[in-house]
Amino acid sequence: MIRQTHWCRCFTTVTLIAAGAWLLHSHAGAPQVSVGKRIDAFRLKDAAGKAVAPGDFKDKKAFVVVFLGTQCPINNLYLATLAELHREFAEKGVQFLGINSNWQDSPRAIADHADKYKIPFPVLRDDGAKVAGKFGATRTPEAFVLDAGLTVRYQGRIDDQFGIDIRRAKPTRQDLAEAVGEVLAGKKVSRPWTTVAGCIISRPARAKKGASVTFSKDIAAILQNKCQECHRPGQIGPMPLMTYADASAWADTIREVVSEGRMPPWHADPKHGRFANDRSLSARDKETLLAWIDVGMPRGDDRDLPPPRKFPKGWTIGKPDVIIPMPVEYEVPAVAPKRGLPYRHFVVETNFDEDKWVERAEAKAGAAEVVHHIIAFIVPPGERFFPGSPRTPVLCGTAPGDMPMMLKPGQAKHLPKGSKLIFQMHYTPNGKAQKDRSEIGLIFARQQPSMKVVTLPIYNLLFRIPPEAANHEVVSTYTCKKDCHIVGFMPHMHLRGKDFLIRARYPDGKSATLLSVPRFNFNWQSIYRPIEPLRMPKGTVVECVAHFDNSAGNPNNPDPKATVTWGDQTWEEMMIGWTDFAFEMK
Repeated sequence: MIRQTHWCRCFTTVTLIAAGAWLLHSHAGAPQVSVGKRIDAFRLKDAAGKAVAPGDFKDKKAFVVVFLGTQCPINNLYLATLAELHREFAEKGVQFLGINSNWQDSPRAIADHADKYKIPFPVLRDDGAKVAGKFGATRTPEAFVLDAGLTVRYQGRIDDQFGIDIRRAKPTRQDLAEAVGEVLAGKKVSRPWTTVAGCIISRPARAKKGASVTFSKDIAAILQNKCQECHRPGQIGPMPLMTYADASAWADTIREVVSEGRMPPWHADPKHGRFANDRSLSARDKETLLAWIDVGMPRGDDRDLPPPRKFPKGWTIGKPDVIIPMPVEYEVPAVAPKRGLPYRHFVVETNFDEDKWVERAEAKAGAAEVVHHIIAFIVPPGERFFPGSPRTPVLCGTAPGDMPMMLKPGQAKHLPKGSKLIFQMHYTPNGKAQKDRSEIGLIFARQQPSMKVVTLPIYNLLFRIPPEAANHEVVSTYTCKKDCHIVGFMPHMHLRGKDFLIRARYPDGKSATLLSVPRFNFNWQSIYRPIEPLRMPKGTVVECVAHFDNSAGNPNNPDPKATVTWGDQTWEEMMIGWTDFAFEMK
């Protein structure tokens, strides 16, 4: 264990949050295994209306049939891999076919999706999921390898690179490629069936008669309050949940993620603290939602619908008073260097002729697919910016799973006249060159605030995580030199992060756990905002305790044999308890 202590003056607050709403799952009860089954001939239409059947492709040595969707995140992560496999095996006599059996995916949506992701093989529409039934397919993307006689020789995943909360740098086993190679060689497939991670293929709803729970009366309000913040057009949720059609199309997947507590995403232990932005479902809401799915998703009377929830257009914080873009457009390369792209810093002159107090701030990525995070730093007149310095005030930021900074009335961050803003940009190339010009929107306080908010990173730079350490502890502390309040927390670690706890040790000898995140999730850099500001008397020690899993048992671990130290890149590590402090203005 390493302990590092700093002294704080109860600085300000920053809100670096992360979001990533993946409706994924790795198993579906007892799936139908079709290995050894001969698939009856089928003929389906592509997006242009042309009928296609396996028999149309003469002299093929094998077929790869992959069930696809347009909105499933893990499905879309694998499309580049499928394109590469198609290029590798097409010249060896293998025909790839995509089949979309989701009832909500129209021919136009399928065509647009194939065009967007440059899918190089036919994608066919399976009305009524009849062909999916022939194969026993339940998820997207589920792959089948058939020999020339259309007998299934392999069924399952493409590889093990992506899964629930798993995103390896590269797969440890390329299951689909291995199976195709073995079929072409006339060998028995060594691993003929594997578990699939993905979204359930949707079928039309069949509501039971006389059901008391309906979408209009019971479900729409739950989705408005707990889901639509992310699951609406233009937001991070991969599919909208705005209408009855949306919700019923995803009902089976919703059942899974709600039953398992993965959605709505909320990682704080309910035993410690109460938070204003708690996304979790109440026991009653969960019971109601699952009951509605169990009775076949009845729609009900539209007259019972609650008024539609109104969301700000373009910006979550509302219409900004000012929008500040990066000074130049940055060209993000298609491929990163071996050690990753270093952080980029862009300086912007604010040119404000008076001090500003910022109540709301939102960082918006220009090229969201390749922007991992943005942090906007404030550099007051006459001061210099030192990357990584805890003394540099943070205005706002965004990261995976993030939400903007929205302080309560009377709370604000200080932006001095003549300050500069520094955009710290972390880019993660995804194989396609892109151009980014991110921006920040600000809403100013309408009156002088009563509390000044500052973000303080309670961090440890000196840790060394040994190879194969499954539960390595790192501690950092800050001692408050004046009375103040805490109005937000945001634990931050990388891929080896396991759990994070923040507690207060008060001057009178008492202590309290302020936040516990027993299962840290790198895909959700969540902020936790207490319902009421937490009073921290002068002399209070705020302690952060984190554990890291550097073992081979951590599927996201880039290298279990490495000794891991502090670093910017995700294969390195960080330990920061971003804490939003507020102190009274006098």
